[in-house]
Amino acid sequence: MPTELSVGLAEPAHQHGIGVVAPFDFALDRELWRWVPEDVSLYLTRLPFFTTPVTVEMAVACGDRRALRRATRDVLTPEPAVVAYACTSGSFVEGAAGEEVLRRTMVGAGAPLACTTSGALIDALKVLGITRLAIATPYVEPVTRRLVNYLVEHGVQTVSCEGLGLLGNIWRVSYAEIVEIVRSVDADDAEGLFISCTNLPSYDLIEPLELALDKPVLTANQVTMWAALRSMGREAIGGGRLLRAGVPHLEPGAA
Repeated sequence: MPTELSVGLAEPAHQHGIGVVAPFDFALDRELWRWVPEDVSLYLTRLPFFTTPVTVEMAVACGDRRALRRATRDVLTPEPAVVAYACTSGSFVEGAAGEEVLRRTMVGAGAPLACTTSGALIDALKVLGITRLAIATPYVEPVTRRLVNYLVEHGVQTVSCEGLGLLGNIWRVSYAEIVEIVRSVDADDAEGLFISCTNLPSYDLIEPLELALDKPVLTANQVTMWAALRSMGREAIGGGRLLRAGVPHLEPGAA
């Protein structure tokens, strides 16, 4: 029998969910939430901690299949519609084949659908028709080079690239620093620009940068949440040309 307190209260709306597997040092949970509608919840979990700096070795460690399988299972209890692997370097470091293995690992662990940040980037580039890209990263050169090689496998040419050379504390990079590296890496023959790393804040920069550069600007968290919501038939909340593309439902990796 309802209590006096509950009489007249509307029941909470049913929450659709996205499971998010993030690296142990991910610090931008709030930024991910900004992309999702009010009736979509995020169920976040972290990969195991280790002391390696942000190098190729760390990116490979973040893609460990046993850890990813365990983390995926950790977010399945609330029954998410899709599980997203929210790590750019961890999903491109082993190339296109490695990214596919990550998605298969999550599905094998029970995820109804699965996407990765780097796979979402490729889908976004296809939607926007971009094959010539400028990239700005917080990484050291060997990690940035792995991203360039990954893009080549998908028929995307990197016309310019620059990294901040950071080995840690990437979430502390300021908007001013991001704007500076983006402006320095932009090139006339670049059809779009990608800001890599889910630990790099970018939500408020996308529209101003697109206006300043007159070309699409994609970011790691933007494409991750766009792809996850898209697989559910939903649209992300925010600005930018990608979100205005109005593409229909599509399973991750199918573009």
